[in-house]
Amino acid sequence: MKAILCTQYCQPDDLVLADVPDPVAGPGEAVIAIKAAALNFFDILMIQGKYQIKPPFPFSPAAEVAGAIESIGPGVTDLKVGDRVVASCGHNGAREKIALPAASIVKIPDNLDYDRAAGIIIIYGTALHALEDRASPKPGETLAVLGAAGGTGLAACELGKLMGLKVIACASSDEKLAFAKAHGAELTLNYGKEDLKEGLRKLTDGKGVDIIFDPVGGAYAEQALRSIAWEGRFLVIGFAAGDIPKMPLNLALLKGCDIRGVFWGAWTRLNPAKNRANLEKLVKWTAEGKISSHVDRTFPLAQTADALKVLAGRQAMGKVILHP
Repeated sequence: MKAILCTQYCQPDDLVLADVPDPVAGPGEAVIAIKAAALNFFDILMIQGKYQIKPPFPFSPAAEVAGAIESIGPGVTDLKVGDRVVASCGHNGAREKIALPAASIVKIPDNLDYDRAAGIIIIYGTALHALEDRASPKPGETLAVLGAAGGTGLAACELGKLMGLKVIACASSDEKLAFAKAHGAELTLNYGKEDLKEGLRKLTDGKGVDIIFDPVGGAYAEQALRSIAWEGRFLVIGFAAGDIPKMPLNLALLKGCDIRGVFWGAWTRLNPAKNRANLEKLVKWTAEGKISSHVDRTFPLAQTADALKVLAGRQAMGKVILHP
């Protein structure tokens, strides 16, 4: 079968398309014939050796896949050949087939296409965990989402609206803000044109923002924290801007606020049953049209480098999908 391989830490253009042996389903496993594999910003960090998880070489990027069950191993009773499924794999999704533990695989309904299904797991899983488990949200509170047109930001806008929060989308262009507004945001702020701290305070009538969802990091993080309300919650999601900010801790004291880390990957390993229930709920919501799982664009497997460069350039609004 064909696979995109990272044989040493490298840039997207250095990835290679190679033939590798077909996987075999071991005990408790199933082989998925991959129809769609979703890419995320951390795939770029992973192939560069800058991510906290460092798979052994050679490995493929792409941490979430959707497809059809091709074969099952001994002891698997809740899946059968032909089932349409989605799964999180951590890495190795940019290939034609993958063997995964059956417990990590969730069935999808016939009315949910593979591309949208592949994009559900990480961005919506992260956003749901952040807002439901870490943010302590109350209906009517304000939620400011940085990088609101990116994958995780868009998921936070949609889920925030579903949870009854007043969503403020923050992004670097009017085009991105219009997109976020079409996906759940009530208010918008262009931090390419306007000061983020002052803009957020103005939009909240001086009170400040109750919950800040930050997958961007860099210079915007401190500006956002300075706009937070008394007893607000600042959610640290990731660092798409590249720089990990160093926050003045006196701000947490002066604002009486919390800075809360959101490490979805570690949480899923510690809470597998809750994570599976979350994923099943998100699949249902997507099939019902309550969340969009919007696909920005798709690429064939051989153009994985081009797909990753779209993410690196922060050009994507929604998910970037590979078609193995």
